[in-house]
Amino acid sequence: MKSFYKKFSERFIEGLLMLSSSITTLTVILIVVFLFKEGLGVFEQKPVENGYIIAVNKANPLNEISSAQIKNIYDQKITHWNEIGGKPDSVFLFRMEDISNFYSEDQIGSNFENLPACLSRVIDSIPNIIAFFPEKYLAKDFKGKQLEVEKITFSQFFTGKEWFPTAQPAAQLGVLPLILGTLWVSLGAILLALPLGLAAAVYMSEIADDRIRRVMKPLIELLAGIPSVVYGFFGLVIIVPLIQKTFDLPVGETGLAGSIILGIMALPTIITISEDAMRNTPRAMKEASLALGASKWQTIYKVVVPYSISGISAGAILGIGRAIGETMAVLMVTGNAAVIPHTILAPVRTIPATIAAELGETSNGGLHYKALFALGCILFLITLFINLSVEYISNRKKHNQH
Repeated sequence: MKSFYKKFSERFIEGLLMLSSSITTLTVILIVVFLFKEGLGVFEQKPVENGYIIAVNKANPLNEISSAQIKNIYDQKITHWNEIGGKPDSVFLFRMEDISNFYSEDQIGSNFENLPACLSRVIDSIPNIIAFFPEKYLAKDFKGKQLEVEKITFSQFFTGKEWFPTAQPAAQLGVLPLILGTLWVSLGAILLALPLGLAAAVYMSEIADDRIRRVMKPLIELLAGIPSVVYGFFGLVIIVPLIQKTFDLPVGETGLAGSIILGIMALPTIITISEDAMRNTPRAMKEASLALGASKWQTIYKVVVPYSISGISAGAILGIGRAIGETMAVLMVTGNAAVIPHTILAPVRTIPATIAAELGETSNGGLHYKALFALGCILFLITLFINLSVEYISNRKKHNQH
């Protein structure tokens, strides 16, 4: 009877464990599916806000236009239609408020009841016009021509240099500045953190005695538990003014400030993993090196570090992963300028900071909303690549040990 209950309890526990792992796996899969479903939706929408249209005169041969062309037209960088395939005529910009230059308030109507007809006549009377107005004011017998606005393509999204998701009349969704800003700050962070972390790991594993190690290791691991907003405040109060004063900059919120903060945040990961890898170096290898006449430092350089290089690499990559995914600290110290960085002393904007800063301002299901989910997809792929790299390095280390 006891054996029956024992087998039953074991199978019951196994079933609970299997159910728990299945639910966890399914939840992760559903989250990833939801993320990509929302993110890929950005390529199915037009960059013009829902409920608005771009219209031209019927005589205009142009039938399709891109969001970049619309922006350049309204920024007056494109001033003639032949620059985008139209007739050799100058572009006449028309906005809703310009209707008062053509019709009086009485003609438009107190409730704008005559506005659709007025808009239709204005567009019909000016051959080189381009107009942007709400679709609800489109007359049933509209005498102009609606331009078809091109959907956002993968090429435009990933190589575009301007991130203005709320721009009117057409949103600009170029994520290249955000990707480069994220990689720029993360690279700076790892260049700062890796030498310091490696030096600390060597000291703790090979030089410090047990009493010092028992004190230092918990203190270093405690750094990982400090909230990122605290690091952000520290950077904003100490590091940002220091950078501004040292380099004589107009503002201290730069990529360098973000790299320093993220480097500090990545140190616990790098130190802990590297130190564990070094301490796993077989004692026989170190003693053999010393017996052959090598000094302690030569043994560290020639034996310990090469043997534990896979662990050191894994720690560095995981440190990069921590830096890439960080939000609040970066949001507070990097300046949040969505421009392509040409120097570490320029303000930058990262992908996580963009999502954190803008998601609360979007409407559910809108173009901006889906564009931020697409940024989340990019961040997920970068993190996945990092995790796969760590797995590959760890497996290679096990293979080499065998």
